[in-house]
Amino acid sequence: MTRETSEQRIETGVRNKAGRRRITIILGGLFMVALCVAIRYYWGTPPASADATLKVRPSSVNRSRSVEPRVKPKRDAKPTIPEVVAAVNSRRITRKDLARECLMHYGEDVLESMFNRKLIADECRRRGISVTRDEVHAEIERMAKRFNIPVDQWLKMLEQERNVTAAQYADDIIWPTLALRRLAGDQLTIAREELVKEFETRYGEAVRARLIAVSSMEKAKKLRTQAAANPDDFGNLAKDYSEDAPSASVKGVIHPIRKHGSYKEIEEAVFNMADGEISPVIHAGGQYLILKRDGVIPARQVKFERIAPQLEEILRDRKMRSVAQDVFKRLQDSAKIEIVWNDRAKRERMPGVAAVVNGAQLAIGELAEECVARHGPETLEGMISREILEQACKKRGLTVTDADIDAEIARAALAGITPKPDDSPDVEAWLELVEKNQGISLEVYRRDAVWPTVALKKLVAEKVQVTEKDLRKGFEANYGPRVRCLAIVLDNLRRAQQVFEMARRKNTSEHFGDLAGEYSVEPGSQALRGEIPPIKKHGGQPRLEEEAFMLRQGEISGVIQVGDKFIILRCEGYTKPINVQFAEVRGEIYRDLHEKKLRLAMAECFEKLQKAATVDNYLTGASRSPKRRERTSPAAGLPTFRQVPSG
Repeated sequence: MTRETSEQRIETGVRNKAGRRRITIILGGLFMVALCVAIRYYWGTPPASADATLKVRPSSVNRSRSVEPRVKPKRDAKPTIPEVVAAVNSRRITRKDLARECLMHYGEDVLESMFNRKLIADECRRRGISVTRDEVHAEIERMAKRFNIPVDQWLKMLEQERNVTAAQYADDIIWPTLALRRLAGDQLTIAREELVKEFETRYGEAVRARLIAVSSMEKAKKLRTQAAANPDDFGNLAKDYSEDAPSASVKGVIHPIRKHGSYKEIEEAVFNMADGEISPVIHAGGQYLILKRDGVIPARQVKFERIAPQLEEILRDRKMRSVAQDVFKRLQDSAKIEIVWNDRAKRERMPGVAAVVNGAQLAIGELAEECVARHGPETLEGMISREILEQACKKRGLTVTDADIDAEIARAALAGITPKPDDSPDVEAWLELVEKNQGISLEVYRRDAVWPTVALKKLVAEKVQVTEKDLRKGFEANYGPRVRCLAIVLDNLRRAQQVFEMARRKNTSEHFGDLAGEYSVEPGSQALRGEIPPIKKHGGQPRLEEEAFMLRQGEISGVIQVGDKFIILRCEGYTKPINVQFAEVRGEIYRDLHEKKLRLAMAECFEKLQKAATVDNYLTGASRSPKRRERTSPAAGLPTFRQVPSG
């Protein structure tokens, strides 16, 4: 039951995993391309957490005010930050506390975005370029119309999903985007040839194909010989031997290949093959590929002239990525920037200064204010979560030491990456991975990811028990027999009953697979003609498991309701239990079950702590207490700290 983007295009790409380069046909979307590009450059990297969705009413965009290039655009109806921003069980969190926390998390990113904005403003001023408020508002309307969303709803979505208010969106994202377009000039011009290629990619014919990808020419040649001798067995060869796991799991099926993708050699091969034909071995993306052409998807009946303006807009937005980088690089290369904020010696020489840009000083107070304006609400939610935990630990007399944090990091490293040759955790490599992938400092990682994990584990440690019955169930689930089934998944009972009757009239695997391909609403079972992974006991779907294990080979189940779906199974047989003794794997099963129970207990514990806490958030106006459950920003599960992996 997969989820796909709303506006799709097919790309051919290369992915890395476990040191191997693999070809995959991936699904991509153009939704919010321009917004994401702008946010990255002018707004800074979006926060990694945003667990709590803050439902603050978006302010309106004033159409009459003129927007000129400036260092720090003014905001419409800028809210006043109170001296005390929150209280947790009467314990106050001050504005200074919030500013310090925001600087720690977002100072570097926000400072970079402020540089970029100032450089754009200075260059616009030098070249006599201005962008009016009417132009900004027209661009906002254009963006909303592009996705067929009313402007008010578009602005509300930005605030809820990106924590960007309407005024911030207008002044800090749309204005720089329009200014950059003016500065870029003819670099954003789209040639007719580019439009034609994009039209062919989106609306031209596409080839349905299957793929086998391996890392050696010798292996590829052998597989190609086998496939050519028996093309009908190509799917099984892909399943058994392809090193591209996503396509191998569906017997080599890949998304349709369209023209003008990433690999010309693949396109030339499949578009010149006949249906059912096996390609020669193709070397692309560092791997050796064999393709089987299954058929052609005809070109869509769309007139080029009608769609050309939309394609031009899409291409121009796409070009913004590289053009923005080029323009910024030129501006930065010619600029004189001195970072003071993260250099102790410079801070002592220039107290209160965050940076100097082309001779103009940018104060730390201004940087802190910008950080709070952009990220204050979600940062405050994290601070509230931490305060709740700290108070709970203090009440229980529990402390989290540096040694506890180091031990948790070592555990996370052992679980997350390959250990050292002596089987000890590679902590250094793990911390390097955290810094690289999450873009955070080790101080933030230890404080906002590891500390709350350790604190919660200490709070629930005595409550987590794994019984002998749990261990036996775990053994049966992991090593016992499983039911091999075909499945048809439907979304309403009436249709499920109709399909059940059709399956019962002609009870064969082939007919059941045909019905799954035609009627199943679950993309995986539909594409694989009903094939699903074998069903095990104690896997979390008791109703489905009970019905499956009651079936004999060749028997069809009744209609089984699971949540809002209706499922029909056909039993294809049972797998053999894995030949292993319970005593041999008891320790491994215990560790796995203990970790799962621990995580559940941690989530339940924090939820109880939240419900028992009295919290007043003066920044958003939300309050909650054990007696008054009104709240603007519901939080459930683990704390809403900045979400980084603790393991």
